[in-house]
Amino acid sequence: MQAYDLSRLRVLIVDDNKFMRVTLRGMLEAFGVKNIGEAEDGNAAWGRMIDFKPDIMFVDWRMEPIDGLALMKRLRTDPESPNRFMPVIMVTGNAEIKHVKVARDAGISLYLTKPLSAQSLYQRLVAAIENPRPFVRTGSYFGPDRRSKKKSDDYTGPERRKADADKD
Repeated sequence: MQAYDLSRLRVLIVDDNKFMRVTLRGMLEAFGVKNIGEAEDGNAAWGRMIDFKPDIMFVDWRMEPIDGLALMKRLRTDPESPNRFMPVIMVTGNAEIKHVKVARDAGISLYLTKPLSAQSLYQRLVAAIENPRPFVRTGSYFGPDRRSKKKSDDYTGPERRKADADKD
């Protein structure tokens, strides 16, 4: 895995658990990240996004009064959003596929389950840098393309995606 100079990257950590914020901060600092902001919930994160202007955000799912999913929906859909295109990595203990799908449908870029390791955190951070997902807009969704696999070049069946059908 390629090493990056992350010293100019601006990262916002949003988690109601102070220990988790300190843990994430320590790992990010070990990777060379120098500009790290923190917020304890979705409301505080909104204000921090405006004044701190992060490049990427790590968000916990379960927080009060505004959880990570509500924050994501607002980030992606609010006309006053500070950065609708910001990559967001959800950090959560919810490892079941149904939770991953809910987060994906809320506009999360990448998903990281607890307990986390420095290696898994770095891998997600690098994935956000090396493989930024294109953003799509549908009638009910705006966010990173939810399709994780590339279309196969040897597929000869019918195109079922609306965007592909519109090309005809």
